[in-house]
Amino acid sequence: SLCLPLQFLSYLGACDRLLKQGYEEGQVEEAMEMFQYSEKKASEFLHLLAQFNDMGFQQNEIKEVLLLCGNQRERALEELVMK
Repeated sequence: SLCLPLQFLSYLGACDRLLKQGYEEGQVEEAMEMFQYSEKKASEFLHLLAQFNDMGFQQNEIKEVLLLCGNQRERALEELVMK
């Protein structure tokens, strides 16, 4: 049988939990990669991405700003409003 590295299994578990929160698979995978497979940071990012998306901001701008601001909601919102 295939022996999957523990890291990969925890990655799959994290992705699964994020997918169950209703995020899209592509976004989940991208967020996990962007934050070196930190489920906590990926989750914060996806949550804020969805929030700002609902406010009508452009997704590519949101991603850029969240990365710049390290997922800090207030700073990211200020940046988005100024764009």
